[in-house]
Amino acid sequence: MARRGQRASGRGRTAPRNPRPARERGDIMAVLARAVREVEAAAQRGPVTPAVRAKFQVVALLVREQHARVRADETSAPQRAEQLKRLDGIATILAKTAVRDPALLALLSEDAVVTDAARSLKRDMLRAAGIEPAPDETRPPEPAAAPAATERRVVPQSVVSRQLANPFLAPDFSAPRPSAARPRRLAGWELLGPLLRSFERAAPGAPACMALPAPSSLHAAGGLELMPHQAQVVAAAAAGHRTFLLADEPGLGKTAQALLAAEAAGAYPLLVVVPNVVKTNWAREAGRWTPQRSATVIHGNGDTIDGFADIVVVNYEVLDRHVGWIGDFGFRGMVVDEAHFIKNTASQRSQHVLELSERIRSRIARPLLMALTGTPLINDIEDFRAIWQFLGWIDEANPLGELMEALEETGLTPADPGFYPAARDCVVDLGIVRRRKVDVAADIPARRIADLPVELDGPAGRSIRAAERDLARRMVARYETALANRSSDVGEGIDHELVRRVARAELKDAATSTGENVFSMVRRIGQAKAPLAADYAAQLARSAGKVVFFAKHVDVMDAAEETFARQGIRFSSIRGDQTSSSRQKNIDAFVNEPDVAIAVCSLTAAGVGLNLQVASNIVLAELSWTNAEQTQAIDRSHRIGQSEPVTAWRIIAAQTIDSRIAELIDSKAGLAARALDGSDEELASSADVQLEALVALLTDALSVAPQPGVAALEFDRP
Repeated sequence: MARRGQRASGRGRTAPRNPRPARERGDIMAVLARAVREVEAAAQRGPVTPAVRAKFQVVALLVREQHARVRADETSAPQRAEQLKRLDGIATILAKTAVRDPALLALLSEDAVVTDAARSLKRDMLRAAGIEPAPDETRPPEPAAAPAATERRVVPQSVVSRQLANPFLAPDFSAPRPSAARPRRLAGWELLGPLLRSFERAAPGAPACMALPAPSSLHAAGGLELMPHQAQVVAAAAAGHRTFLLADEPGLGKTAQALLAAEAAGAYPLLVVVPNVVKTNWAREAGRWTPQRSATVIHGNGDTIDGFADIVVVNYEVLDRHVGWIGDFGFRGMVVDEAHFIKNTASQRSQHVLELSERIRSRIARPLLMALTGTPLINDIEDFRAIWQFLGWIDEANPLGELMEALEETGLTPADPGFYPAARDCVVDLGIVRRRKVDVAADIPARRIADLPVELDGPAGRSIRAAERDLARRMVARYETALANRSSDVGEGIDHELVRRVARAELKDAATSTGENVFSMVRRIGQAKAPLAADYAAQLARSAGKVVFFAKHVDVMDAAEETFARQGIRFSSIRGDQTSSSRQKNIDAFVNEPDVAIAVCSLTAAGVGLNLQVASNIVLAELSWTNAEQTQAIDRSHRIGQSEPVTAWRIIAAQTIDSRIAELIDSKAGLAARALDGSDEELASSADVQLEALVALLTDALSVAPQPGVAALEFDRP
């Protein structure tokens, strides 16, 4: 305290009362700028060492913290802007450096494990900047789970009802449990390291897929037809195989394979753990491929789930709230989609997934366990560990059960030259399934559209749904006014001709008004979908290579590009306001530079005249008003020079007018065009789809309000 007083008096009475925060931020900026340049130079010189990785992570952590601190600061706006500009410059260098070494990308994740070396370095950098580390930064984190995580856990009422209805969900050991392996020759050998290295040392042409049986049938429920490569996995499950690392490339139908494998194995109830962006799509696909099975999706605290459903879909983000009751529910199968999300075994979501797998295996003799990912390896071969552990092939230190027996049967030890290829084959035979698009090109169409419904949660979703109700209420009022002004009796039921006239009037007003209308609503939907669509595009880029991302509005493109920059993914931006030379420079960068992973394109400005066939995956973040415009965008990649089948992933906001627009575009295009048979004929104008969307909205509104004068009140219901 005395020293602090001496320093204050030394500054004189005219000095600012508390200048330290500004000085600290200035000092930390200099420390960060120097550190990031050192990391950049080290990455350019050669392989990144552990020390450089630690410094890279500390810079990323401090940039994130300083960014939040500057935004909350009450200093002048110009000063904040300057600070944020410097931080963004440091973040840009981090992103460019991470692109040079993919192992650094994982360190940008908010749930990346902070090593002791990184914590120590962070404390040193803070002190070098004149900042005393917070008390919690001077000691390692507590190993036990935070009490808050336990307090957040919930048990939905419908789950309680199921447990009360059937309280005797005893463990099922009717199937023979695999006998415990008895290490003999391999006792005392360290085996996990050699097992992982066996994949690094694989000879060219070594098998990457287990032997699969011939398909027994290509037909599924509801008249759907499986592709031969899909039916092979279903046949393997029917024959008794129960663990799969399904690593097919995106677009090869892993969702359908998992659902039908569960049906073949009788693995119900089935737990499906997925990223938030695809959980609605999983429920929809379950309804398509296994319509005889009920599916439910857990949102938030699970207040709306069906506790008696056969298939329960939950996203990683809310798994912590539900892991308690899920572990006791009696699941006979578990599917983990985008399984590379659990590669960091120290993260909370990985620990929850592994805990649930272990609890299911302790209750069920031979449960169905499936890990789905188009990219099983993100950084290095160590990423296999968590997935193998989820499947029950290994624990934290040793091979288990079937894998150990298979290794013993080889008659080899890690000291023998032939051990590595033999060990790799043992792991593959346990259930690794990897097929590429080019390998099964005969099984899939040359190009196709895959719809991906997403839920718009939070304030943005509620605001959009409220705006839809307001629009419907306004049109209902117009309709009722027109009915009241008629002199003749119109009879009962909805007057569909009048509905169309009201919709035309609304569409005409929308073209000239600046208030809330169908066009502003669609734009807001696009803005709300932007981060979800960008996240999915980033997943595709990591797993399948280059991706073309299309959006209609500039602010949607901006939001997507912010997401890509934050995740350290390089992209090119192709917009209508660019000069021809700038536009071509960005196109060339996407086409020619391997580390430029995504082209962010304007649907109107980049939908024609471009050759982007280096990408076989397209993300349509916003819907077009016509099928022709949509097809033109897809044809930027599906054209002469394309060597792979093209998949367009159309992001659709569920339970909004977005879904209705998608249906109308498809119906106007006709079945042949929807099947992508090469037809790009425009069968309807954009005005037709806009009008029909309003007609459908008004018709639905009138259908829930059978009596005049009641309709407006009905729309106030959630």
